[in-house]
Amino acid sequence: MYFIIIISIIVLDQWTKYLAETNLKPITTYPIIENVFHLTYRRNTGAAFSIFRDRQSFLIILTSIVIVILIVYFISLLKNEKLVLLRLPLAFIIGGAIGNLIDRIRLNYVVDFFDFNLINFAVFNIADIFIVVGSIIFGYVVIFKNVEL
Repeated sequence: MYFIIIISIIVLDQWTKYLAETNLKPITTYPIIENVFHLTYRRNTGAAFSIFRDRQSFLIILTSIVIVILIVYFISLLKNEKLVLLRLPLAFIIGGAIGNLIDRIRLNYVVDFFDFNLINFAVFNIADIFIVVGSIIFGYVVIFKNVEL
C-alpha cells in the first residue's frame, strides 16, 4: 500500500508540473485570489528556498543518496510493528523527493507553481508539500508518540 502512495505522489507531482509547464509557462502567473494566491511558473535551480542554486549535479547526487537511505530505512520499518506510525510520513517524503529528483534529472531544474503572495513565501510544488507534511508528521510521531528510531 505504501508503495502505491509513493507512486501516486510522484504521478500527481509530475502531472501538475506538466500542467504548469504547458499552461502557466506561457503566461507566467494566474491569480486565483488577487494578491493572495497565484499559480506562478518558476524554474528552481536550487533546493529549498533556492539554496545551492545552479548546483544541479551536487543536488542530484545528494538527493539520490538521501532517497536510497530513506528507502532502506523505510523497508526496515515494514518489518518492525513498533514503527508503523512512521511509514506514511516516510512514504510522503520519499514520494516528494523522487518527484523533485525527476525534474532535476529531466529538466535540470524543479518546476514550482504555488505562490502565496500575501505572505511573500517561496513558490513551491506538490512534491514540496508532501516532503514538508511528511517531515512534520514524522517529527510529531518521534517527539510526541515516543517512537524510537
